[in-house]
Amino acid sequence: MYSILSFLSGLIISLISAMGYLGIILAMAIESACIPLPSEVIMPFSGYLASQGRFGLWWVSLAGALGCSVGSVLAYGVGAWGGRPLVMKYGRYILISQKDLERADRFFAKHGDMATFVARLLPVIRTFISLPAGIARMDFCKFLFYSFAGSLPWCFFLAWIGFELGERWKEVQAIFHKLDFLVGALILLGILWFILAHWKRGAAKERG
Repeated sequence: MYSILSFLSGLIISLISAMGYLGIILAMAIESACIPLPSEVIMPFSGYLASQGRFGLWWVSLAGALGCSVGSVLAYGVGAWGGRPLVMKYGRYILISQKDLERADRFFAKHGDMATFVARLLPVIRTFISLPAGIARMDFCKFLFYSFAGSLPWCFFLAWIGFELGERWKEVQAIFHKLDFLVGALILLGILWFILAHWKRGAAKERG
């Protein structure tokens, strides 16, 4: 695991060093397209470069948020035009029923703006929120607005930490790695709860 993180860190550093702001946009677009490229490396390193005078802190943050929006659009599109038909056709094999899909549609129609905004402020979840939003066909303009609105403070926060830490910017990764593990564990518990609830529901129907 450590070797993978080291490789990704080196890749990110090389990308941003070579391409500047465009490298930040590209790296954050990849991170937001459901590919777990760690923003905890991308933005703090960019903030560190800003502290060295190569970038501007606010421009770094805007580039990061713009990249998030680009990646979000790609993931949303995959969910809307690829993921939804698959869920409708094969969802029952992973315990996702038509009713579950309808519930997701109603949830994103009613709470999608806040859910997207908050998810963009959370590790791990922020990387994958676009896919279910697309599957549920959340209003695209709202999705894009709240995705950017949530991404900007996240990008600024991480960049600011890197700016303040300077050459010690890599310390951020160790701290957030522990937080990623915690959030991942909570997601796993949620999946287990979902499976158990659906299994009990199915068993009750068979008895009835």
